[in-house]
Amino acid sequence: MAGKDYYALLGIARSASEKEIRSAYRKLARKFHPDVNPGDASAEARFKEINEAYEVLSDAEKRKKYDQFGENWQYADQFSRAGAGAAGFGQDGSGGPGGWNFRRSTGTAGQAGGFDFGEMAGAGFDNIFDLFGRGGGRGRSRSQRGQDIEHPVEITLEEAYNGATRTVQLDTEEVCSTCSGTGTVNKTLCSTCQGSGVIPRMKRLEVKIPAGVKDGERVRISGQGGAGTGGAPRGDLFLIVSQRPNERFERRGDDLYEDVNLPLTTAVLGGEVEVPTIRGTRVMLKIPAETQNGATIRLTGLGMPRTGSTARGDMYARVKVQLPTNLTPRQRELFEQLKAEPGH
Repeated sequence: MAGKDYYALLGIARSASEKEIRSAYRKLARKFHPDVNPGDASAEARFKEINEAYEVLSDAEKRKKYDQFGENWQYADQFSRAGAGAAGFGQDGSGGPGGWNFRRSTGTAGQAGGFDFGEMAGAGFDNIFDLFGRGGGRGRSRSQRGQDIEHPVEITLEEAYNGATRTVQLDTEEVCSTCSGTGTVNKTLCSTCQGSGVIPRMKRLEVKIPAGVKDGERVRISGQGGAGTGGAPRGDLFLIVSQRPNERFERRGDDLYEDVNLPLTTAVLGGEVEVPTIRGTRVMLKIPAETQNGATIRLTGLGMPRTGSTARGDMYARVKVQLPTNLTPRQRELFEQLKAEPGH
């Protein structure tokens, strides 16, 4: 891919965020994947280019080197370790320290990678492969843990109370079967994954959402993220939970609030009223005499379960006193008598 623009390959600006890079890659990978385009050599070639571009731009350190050194980004660390110093390996073609000549070349004999390594032998290297590693491939020399994946999940309040399961479809990565995740085959760049060690895959997964989960909470599914390379473990899947509003109950942390309509007589004289719970059952709520409109009455332990605990929150009944309408003459007479009483 020498001389190609990774940003242009993914169709993104050089200022693109990590999220924009990942989104562009997944969209293109699905479009040009060999499984989607069987027998299409051009699609396969484009797929390999997309993978290579994503491997570099999705890694903050590699991206930084690519932005500085262009197509020769992968040589920066080796120059530094060899004593040449990456500071002398600028895109302006200036020579580096240590007696090495990094002049831009036209590709004549004794030159490699667009630079003159004429004095390389004097530094103890027989050829460019002794400096950059035998084989010349861009395969990964270190193991790397797989990327974490985030996936949105919407649930109801009842599902948050009881727990739930979901089948999700993920854009993820699997270890390349051709190179077993090493990025190289017989010391050459793997043609299947282009040295990344992984290939994109779409998979369906059944996941469990624990009881008591809150809106906006992240539920970790261990080992279900992107594939690791070089024997490193997979990343994790994080479910980003959003809870739909409920018509009857308002959730505040582990507590639930419910509006309960009371006749005026029950609010004044006291009594009992039947109210539903999130469990789907109904309980009798005792109303003290002279209960005021807007008062809250607690029902202990009838709220949401607390994640990782047997304890539960509480439920609060918010009293909404209903005033009578369409009064009969007798009822109006009684209210007139009440009005005439002292203190009313």
